[in-house]
Amino acid sequence: MRESTVSSPLNVTVWGENLHEFHDAEHMAALYPDGMHATIAEAISSLLGERVNVRTATLDQPEHGLSDEVLASTDVLTWWGHMGHDKVDDAVVRKVHDRVLAGMGLIVLHSAHFSKIFKALMGTTCSLQWRDSNDTELVWTVKPDHPIADGVPHPIRIEGQEMYGELFDIPEPDELVFISSFTGGEVFRSGCTWRRGKGKVFYFSPGDQGYPVYHHPDVQRVIANGVLWAAPSPRATFERPDVVSQPAPRFSADDFARVAPGMQAGQEGHR
Repeated sequence: MRESTVSSPLNVTVWGENLHEFHDAEHMAALYPDGMHATIAEAISSLLGERVNVRTATLDQPEHGLSDEVLASTDVLTWWGHMGHDKVDDAVVRKVHDRVLAGMGLIVLHSAHFSKIFKALMGTTCSLQWRDSNDTELVWTVKPDHPIADGVPHPIRIEGQEMYGELFDIPEPDELVFISSFTGGEVFRSGCTWRRGKGKVFYFSPGDQGYPVYHHPDVQRVIANGVLWAAPSPRATFERPDVVSQPAPRFSADDFARVAPGMQAGQEGHR
């Protein structure tokens, strides 16, 4: 059954937890007056222009803003969460999971490494080391020919950031695009890609709520590049693979009868 096809322009849904904006309202208003999700959405729209239609969705909306209709018309979903991972309904997670397997791209940002959807797709704890002490982060490109690294300086310098460090408990990435180093000497696999079913997944770690990281032009460029990379194939139909009963062999009795004499002669020739 064909559910939908890829849009032109791409439909991008930027999902944000939107809890820090209320729990730490004064600080967040200074950094992200309209919320982190709005800043991310504006960056994608600005950099990709007419190639995308961008909308936002948040945890507090019905179905977390991810209704069947929204997901069916989403080509790429970005996800940022932190203090409300356990508040995301399991039914919504299953719908997003199914949509990724069917072909939707997923961009997982910063502390969303611990989100239900990322852990479900990875099959591991996705745990890591961290320190919030206003570190400087250098994001080194280790796969410069990758589309996500297009136009990105080597390294990206982020002055003011939470440290993420190894061990990062994830499956071996299909592609490692970025590695970060921090003031304390730690390193971290900060840009990783995987394929899950027909969908593409990109994890990018820079972006703590306590710092203006999502205003950084190079971080915005990476996210925009990630959206283009994660987009489904233009021929994608989002058909879900299913178990198919095959009641009869595809080979006929005549096929076997034609091959049998040659097989017998071959066996006799090797005696």
